Amino acid sequence: MNGIIKLDRRYLLKTGVALGGGLVLACYFSFPSPAGAAEPPAPFAPNAFLRVGTDGSVTIINNKSEMGQGVYTALPMIVAEELDCDWQKVRVEAAPVAPIYNHTLFGSQVTGGSTSVRTEWQRLAQAGAAARAMLVAAAAQTWKADPAACRTAKGQVIHPDGRRLSYGDLAAKAAKLPVPAEVKLKDPTKYTLIGHPVHRLDSPAKVNGSAIFGIDVQLPGMLVAVIARPPVFGATLKEFDDKKAKAVPGVKAVVAVPAGVAVVAERFRPALQGRDALQVEWDEGPGATLSTDGLRRQYAALARTPGAPARREGDVAAALARAAKTLEAEYEVPFLAHAPMEPLNCCVDLRPDGCDIYTGTQMQTGARDTAARISGLPPEQVRVHTTYLGGGFGRRATPNSDFVAEAVQVAKAIGKPVKVIRTREDDMRAGYYRPFWYDRITAGLDAKGGVESWRHTIVGQSIMASTAFAGSIKDGIDDTSVEGASDIPYAFPNILVDLHTPTLPVPVLWWRSVGHSHTAFVVESFLDEVAHATGRDPLDLRRTLLAGHPRHLGVLELAARKAGWGKPLSPGRGMGIAVNASFGSFVAQVAEISVSKSGAIRVHRVVCAVDCGRIVNPDTIAAQMESGIIFGLTAALYGAITFKDGRVEQGNFDDYPLLRLDETPQIDVHLVPSSEDPGGIGEPGVPPIAPAVANALFSLSGARVRSLPLTPDKVLAAQAKG
Repeated sequence: MNGIIKLDRRYLLKTGVALGGGLVLACYFSFPSPAGAAEPPAPFAPNAFLRVGTDGSVTIINNKSEMGQGVYTALPMIVAEELDCDWQKVRVEAAPVAPIYNHTLFGSQVTGGSTSVRTEWQRLAQAGAAARAMLVAAAAQTWKADPAACRTAKGQVIHPDGRRLSYGDLAAKAAKLPVPAEVKLKDPTKYTLIGHPVHRLDSPAKVNGSAIFGIDVQLPGMLVAVIARPPVFGATLKEFDDKKAKAVPGVKAVVAVPAGVAVVAERFRPALQGRDALQVEWDEGPGATLSTDGLRRQYAALARTPGAPARREGDVAAALARAAKTLEAEYEVPFLAHAPMEPLNCCVDLRPDGCDIYTGTQMQTGARDTAARISGLPPEQVRVHTTYLGGGFGRRATPNSDFVAEAVQVAKAIGKPVKVIRTREDDMRAGYYRPFWYDRITAGLDAKGGVESWRHTIVGQSIMASTAFAGSIKDGIDDTSVEGASDIPYAFPNILVDLHTPTLPVPVLWWRSVGHSHTAFVVESFLDEVAHATGRDPLDLRRTLLAGHPRHLGVLELAARKAGWGKPLSPGRGMGIAVNASFGSFVAQVAEISVSKSGAIRVHRVVCAVDCGRIVNPDTIAAQMESGIIFGLTAALYGAITFKDGRVEQGNFDDYPLLRLDETPQIDVHLVPSSEDPGGIGEPGVPPIAPAVANALFSLSGARVRSLPLTPDKVLAAQAKG
């Protein structure tokens, strides 16, 4: 997932003609023209990704979900750059579900893995270039001129003598021309949009309140449902009494569905009150014995035994046996909730002849296919209307489309349009989580303090198991469990990374930065331990071990220089550094912190350097690095989902807190200019922040905390021990 797929240009042009030439795309949440009104002229739609109206407007059909990461701006910038249109006339629509909009790697319509720009760059550039070529040809025909002599700028074709025709004037004529078999892309040195700061297209609607999120959708006759869910994973429904629920004014129905018991009402409030009035009895099953303490003991025992090898180079056992010194540590990171600001929701209008789904999803194909399976309708009769997503972080990308499935099930049971809403507590206690991980890592040092051997044992659940992606697991290795550990760039002559994959009833899912969210903390923290144990500066040790990795070194050096690494700090301040490569991008971060007498960590400043290859919108990249740092800091300082008697102990932001505005550090983001293929930006900012803070804590106080979150009690205990 770290490179761009180089599609043959004919691929886009052929599929664009097949789907785009006569394509009629409805604008979601629009209303039909009044009866008798004249139909507007047909737009110029040379392919499935754009159309040019006779008014000069340019509509980009976006096959990626906008959840705050900026794809409703970055992807249109790629098209608009090659089209040479007027950016002020660009607008965006969510794509319907169709094969042309499938992810070029994953084979279905999905947004994830920080791949949107990486995988769409080539075909979107070709889409824009093809349309531009056709508009130029239309103008040249009109003028009886040589197309090669004409140029374009801001939505106009310009004749050598200065005459101009707008794209709107040319749209109808261009629509009748053949799509070129080959197109020439711009020289990057001629870019006027790509690489320059551009205001986001989705911001005005989000500021003025007109943006439609899933929870905003209202349909005629729509009801609202809230589901009573099992208190323990794996529990099953025994029986329920709905008399008190039905007595709540506004409650219309109570139905059992696979997810639990749904209370359906006129509005959300009575649905919630009815749900809370239900009397439900569950068979809790063996999941009721699950506890975080017990899980920790189980994982710690596994970490002391050999697992399935994910990477083996040299002879680690022999190297450890002859080592002049060995260092060993055990690390732990907890289950984490995704906790997007917009609670999960899905609105379904199910009819005998079709099904319309309105939701913010990262997996449109999965949502459609799930609805088709449950409803019994053919997939072509199911339409997915993708709204804005109020945060995703992976939670809206469940392979089983759980929140869509339960909404279709409720709609099928009651025979009316319905919106199913999960409360914060519903998803916090009965959702999906980043797995709990336990790691044991050992380094063997030679007489000069060099690292001769590195053994890293990882214990945690597989995300891919029990999904349609289980086939990606080879020889017991789920790559998402070991990424960031099995592919570390450090030059160790002997290395062994192995994996244990226990099975639990707790549902787990990719969480922003996936495996890197835990492996970066372990690897970068332990490397810091090695540096201090051998009397090396942590930056200098990394320089030595990364000698063959210029992009790692580039961000490392830039972050250190901008942070003032090695210079005196204010009294009571400590500084830590970490570097990580993920999703095709390279990120280094330096954190500057202080610690209160109560053990509370305050992060004052984070300096971040990122090399994400070719830059589309620098403002978006900076924003996503800031977002990733804040997201990662929340987890590093506060995040933990714990279990007792099979039950999740957290329920809302009072006991699963987020980083507050007044706690947010100064964040300085520095971009490395590059002509390399684009990397991802949505996730790579998360992994380095936790180890950078933990390393700063050690630098400041000598306290080494090896489990997240870095809570005051752990800090005080480590200080006392140190």
